[in-house]
Amino acid sequence: MKKWLFLGGAILSEVTGSLSLKAGLEHPGWYALMAAGFAGAFVFLSLVLRAGLPLGVAYGIWGALGVALTALFSALLFGEPLTPIMGAGLLLIIGGVLCIELSRQHADKTREALLSDSGHAH
Repeated sequence: MKKWLFLGGAILSEVTGSLSLKAGLEHPGWYALMAAGFAGAFVFLSLVLRAGLPLGVAYGIWGALGVALTALFSALLFGEPLTPIMGAGLLLIIGGVLCIELSRQHADKTREALLSDSGHAH
Protein backbone atom coordinates (compact mmCIF):
# COMPACT_ATOMS: atom_id res chain seq x y z
CA MET A 1 0.00 0.00 0.00
CA LYS A 2 2.88 2.34 0.81
CA LYS A 3 4.22 2.14 -2.75
CA TRP A 4 0.88 3.39 -4.11
CA LEU A 5 0.88 6.33 -1.69
CA PHE A 6 4.41 7.20 -2.80
CA LEU A 7 3.34 6.91 -6.44
CA GLY A 8 0.40 9.22 -5.77
CA GLY A 9 2.82 11.67 -4.17
CA ALA A 10 5.09 11.49 -7.23
CA ILE A 11 2.18 12.14 -9.58
CA LEU A 12 0.75 15.03 -7.57
CA SER A 13 4.20 16.58 -7.14
CA GLU A 14 4.91 16.38 -10.87
CA VAL A 15 1.51 17.85 -11.76
CA THR A 16 2.09 20.65 -9.23
CA GLY A 17 5.48 21.35 -10.81
CA SER A 18 4.03 21.44 -14.32
CA LEU A 19 1.12 23.70 -13.39
CA SER A 20 3.47 26.00 -11.49
CA LEU A 21 5.69 26.24 -14.56
CA LYS A 22 2.74 27.59 -16.51
CA ALA A 23 1.71 29.95 -13.69
CA GLY A 24 5.30 31.18 -13.42
CA LEU A 25 5.18 32.58 -16.93
CA GLU A 26 3.01 35.42 -15.62
CA HIS A 27 4.10 35.43 -11.97
CA PRO A 28 7.71 34.24 -11.50
CA GLY A 29 7.16 33.51 -7.80
CA TRP A 30 5.55 30.23 -8.88
CA TYR A 31 8.94 28.96 -10.05
CA ALA A 32 9.86 28.06 -6.45
CA LEU A 33 6.85 25.72 -6.25
CA MET A 34 7.75 24.38 -9.69
CA ALA A 35 11.23 23.41 -8.51
CA ALA A 36 9.87 21.88 -5.30
CA GLY A 37 7.23 19.95 -7.24
CA PHE A 38 9.67 18.43 -9.71
CA ALA A 39 12.22 17.62 -6.99
CA GLY A 40 9.49 16.05 -4.87
CA ALA A 41 8.31 13.95 -7.80
CA PHE A 42 11.72 12.34 -8.18
CA VAL A 43 12.09 11.79 -4.43
CA PHE A 44 8.70 10.07 -4.34
CA LEU A 45 9.51 8.06 -7.46
CA SER A 46 12.70 6.77 -5.84
CA LEU A 47 10.67 5.75 -2.77
CA VAL A 48 8.23 3.91 -5.06
CA LEU A 49 11.11 1.95 -6.58
CA ARG A 50 12.56 1.16 -3.14
CA ALA A 51 9.13 -0.12 -2.11
CA GLY A 52 9.35 -2.67 -4.91
CA LEU A 53 7.20 -1.39 -7.76
CA PRO A 54 8.95 -2.21 -11.06
CA LEU A 55 10.38 0.80 -12.92
CA GLY A 56 8.37 0.18 -16.10
CA VAL A 57 5.10 0.07 -14.18
CA ALA A 58 5.91 3.00 -11.91
CA TYR A 59 7.18 5.20 -14.72
CA GLY A 60 4.27 4.31 -17.01
CA ILE A 61 1.64 5.12 -14.42
CA TRP A 62 3.50 8.24 -13.22
CA GLY A 63 3.91 9.60 -16.73
CA ALA A 64 0.47 8.74 -18.02
CA LEU A 65 -1.53 9.98 -15.06
CA GLY A 66 0.70 13.05 -14.84
CA VAL A 67 -0.14 13.91 -18.45
CA ALA A 68 -3.85 13.29 -17.93
CA LEU A 69 -4.12 15.31 -14.71
CA THR A 70 -1.99 18.15 -16.07
CA ALA A 71 -4.22 18.42 -19.13
CA LEU A 72 -7.38 18.41 -17.01
CA PHE A 73 -6.12 20.97 -14.51
CA SER A 74 -4.66 23.16 -17.27
CA ALA A 75 -8.12 23.35 -18.77
CA LEU A 76 -9.67 24.22 -15.41
CA LEU A 77 -7.03 26.66 -14.16
CA PHE A 78 -5.75 28.28 -17.33
CA GLY A 79 -8.66 27.89 -19.73
CA GLU A 80 -6.61 25.74 -22.10
CA PRO A 81 -8.65 23.76 -24.62
CA LEU A 82 -9.79 20.26 -23.86
CA THR A 83 -11.44 18.98 -27.02
CA PRO A 84 -13.40 15.73 -27.35
CA ILE A 85 -10.46 14.17 -29.20
CA MET A 86 -8.14 15.20 -26.35
CA GLY A 87 -10.63 13.69 -23.90
CA ALA A 88 -10.61 10.45 -25.86
CA GLY A 89 -6.81 10.49 -25.75
CA LEU A 90 -6.88 10.94 -21.99
CA LEU A 91 -9.25 7.99 -21.67
CA LEU A 92 -6.86 5.91 -23.79
CA ILE A 93 -3.99 6.91 -21.51
CA ILE A 94 -5.96 5.87 -18.43
CA GLY A 95 -6.94 2.61 -20.16
CA GLY A 96 -3.29 1.96 -20.96
CA VAL A 97 -2.33 2.51 -17.34
CA LEU A 98 -5.00 0.04 -16.24
CA CYS A 99 -3.70 -2.52 -18.76
CA ILE A 100 -0.17 -2.12 -17.42
CA GLU A 101 -1.25 -2.57 -13.81
CA LEU A 102 -3.56 -5.52 -14.50
CA SER A 103 -0.82 -7.20 -16.52
CA ARG A 104 1.67 -6.68 -13.69
CA GLN A 105 -0.73 -8.19 -11.18
CA HIS A 106 -1.29 -11.19 -13.45
CA ALA A 107 2.46 -11.66 -13.92
CA ASP A 108 3.00 -11.50 -10.14
CA LYS A 109 0.33 -14.16 -9.52
CA THR A 110 1.76 -16.40 -12.25
CA ARG A 111 5.27 -16.05 -10.81
CA GLU A 112 4.01 -16.83 -7.31
CA ALA A 113 2.16 -19.91 -8.58
CA LEU A 114 5.24 -21.16 -10.41
CA LEU A 115 7.40 -20.66 -7.34
CA SER A 116 4.80 -22.38 -5.17
CA ASP A 117 4.56 -25.34 -7.56
CA SER A 118 8.33 -25.75 -7.81
CA GLY A 119 8.54 -25.79 -4.01
CA HIS A 120 6.04 -28.66 -3.79
CA ALA A 121 7.72 -30.78 -6.47
CA HIS A 122 10.48 -31.87 -4.10
